[in-house]
Amino acid sequence: MSFGFFGIQFGWGLQMANMSAIYQYLGADESTIPLLWLAAPLTGLIVQPIVGYYSDRTWCFLGRRRPYFLVGAIFASLSLIAMPNSSTLWMAAGLLWILDASVNISMEPFRAFVGDKLNRKQRKSGFAMQSLLIGLGAVLSSALPWILSNWFNISNNTTTENAIPKSVHIAFYIGSGVFFLAILYTILTTSEYPPEDIEAFEEEKKQTAGFLNAFREIYAGILSMPRTMKQLAVVQFFTWFGLFCMWIYFIPAVATHIFDGVQGSPEYQAGAEWGGVCFSTYNGIAFAFSFFLLVFVRRFTSKSIHTVCLAIGSLGLLSVPLVDDPKILLLSMLAVGIAWASILSMPYAMLANAISSNRMGFYMGVFNFFIVLPQIAASLGLGTIMSAFLGNNTMLAILLGGVSMLIAAACVQLVDVTAEDAPEASKEA
Repeated sequence: MSFGFFGIQFGWGLQMANMSAIYQYLGADESTIPLLWLAAPLTGLIVQPIVGYYSDRTWCFLGRRRPYFLVGAIFASLSLIAMPNSSTLWMAAGLLWILDASVNISMEPFRAFVGDKLNRKQRKSGFAMQSLLIGLGAVLSSALPWILSNWFNISNNTTTENAIPKSVHIAFYIGSGVFFLAILYTILTTSEYPPEDIEAFEEEKKQTAGFLNAFREIYAGILSMPRTMKQLAVVQFFTWFGLFCMWIYFIPAVATHIFDGVQGSPEYQAGAEWGGVCFSTYNGIAFAFSFFLLVFVRRFTSKSIHTVCLAIGSLGLLSVPLVDDPKILLLSMLAVGIAWASILSMPYAMLANAISSNRMGFYMGVFNFFIVLPQIAASLGLGTIMSAFLGNNTMLAILLGGVSMLIAAACVQLVDVTAEDAPEASKEA
């Protein structure tokens, strides 16, 4: 049921670990990188609630969510092939818009898919399993350019016409195939439950047809969000602002401050590849820690688990500017990986039990607002902060991300949770 997320995260992992470096290969500087990343949050902001709304109202031979899995996978795979062949900065930025829109079309229904197929008691375990597969996909994809260069001796000599290293080209081509095949596996091996009353379902679709009506319902649904969802929104804002600081600036920070590289130098490429290994490490830790989450949800509430994990992750980011040995960075990433495993599962478990099943897709899409809005804020504001207050010091941006994640950990304690958030073992007792 969740295997498609392995492929989705393989694509995300390649993007997160390589896009800042790709932009710099094509001539971007530190202050313009955040704006170039704006595609990712904006497409999510637009696409996810629309896909969620319409997937709640879809039923065909492929089911409810699976048609969206397939369409998104086709376009995302094509975008992954095209990305490393970008010849200009704005070509890469434009392809990122297409890639992100396509990934969002596939990804958003997967959250609702778990809510559709599992009962309330099973959902924490279901989202923890998604976290496990996300970690596995990301650990392989993030380290792939480094593996290709160091294990398979792929030459990374570049030319003026093609500044992006060959290892990045091959990694994106592999990612394209993995993305599509993993999604296809889920489509072919899972089924979906049809609406209980198909005639009533079709009648409701006719009565609510039309884009204007869809816009009204989306707007009304946003205004009537459950209280728990509003409280989780604050947690998500500070969490994802911190993550975006890391995703944008970690690779350049490692390449320039720890490997003493400059754009286009062998030292910079070595630092960028090691940064990918660090990203692979935190995703690998998330994969491993997801097994522990499957145990912890039987003993503790998702609220307490998420508080502790976010605090540990913030300490990991806060430690990065203190490190000068590349290998020590892996310890910092261990802490980030623990937080990442919880970020991918516990907020969704808390949310899924606070919303009705017939609006699962829609509210999972709206919940994405509170992931993308902080990223938009970071994209629009971090460039100014970097140039005006941080002296374009990428390490200080990582420090800012750690502080933001620590605030998120404190805000979790303000979230009201339902009775279903009790430890699973106590419910069974």
